[in-house]
Amino acid sequence: MDRGEQGLLKTEPVAEEGEDAVAMLSAPETLTEEEQEELRRELTKVEEEIQTLSQVLAAKEKHLAEIKRKLGISSLQEFKQNIAKGWQDVTATNAYKKTSETLSQAGQKASAAFSSVGSVITKKLEDVKLWLYA
Repeated sequence: MDRGEQGLLKTEPVAEEGEDAVAMLSAPETLTEEEQEELRRELTKVEEEIQTLSQVLAAKEKHLAEIKRKLGISSLQEFKQNIAKGWQDVTATNAYKKTSETLSQAGQKASAAFSSVGSVITKKLEDVKLWLYA
């Protein structure tokens, strides 16, 4: 198996979007008539498989929509369920739990600090009041 081929199919990766696919298309390698015919048959077969899969997927999506309709599941209900599930997933993470715990502690400390400041202000106002009426 020369030229990096396995059977009649090349083992090179397919050009990704953004790669220079035009250069690959403009410089085809020399294939024998037999190799070209085999590749054409394979191309036809793959295109037929893709078409079949597309039809199966469309049928499954139609069936899914029918089941949801019968169950009374609307798009809005699905959206609400997805949001609720997403929020549940977020709140179950360790990061959320730690953040929540930290914010709770910070809130408690801030509350204690404000309470302490309030007590000091109240005490000072009482001292001023005593000083004014003395």
